Amino acid sequence: MRPSDIMITLTRLNGRPFQLNALYIETVEAFPDTTITLTNGRKYVVKESTEQVQKLVLEFYRNVQLLGKVEREVDDDGE
Repeated sequence: MRPSDIMITLTRLNGRPFQLNALYIETVEAFPDTTITLTNGRKYVVKESTEQVQKLVLEFYRNVQLLGKVEREVDDDGE
């Protein structure tokens, strides 16, 4: 399994890319720089906008099939 399969790639303000496990993201805010707070309280400031981070996280959830399961459950209930 590649890191890209279990993490999202983001960019620090100094231009260096890094991998982050999206499952641990608690909040994404703009202060005006995008600041990501993890469930353990650690914070990362990144170049990506909050919208870009949201898209990366959504894509990650789809790749690990977290959202697919929810969508199927809704379909099975007829809602």
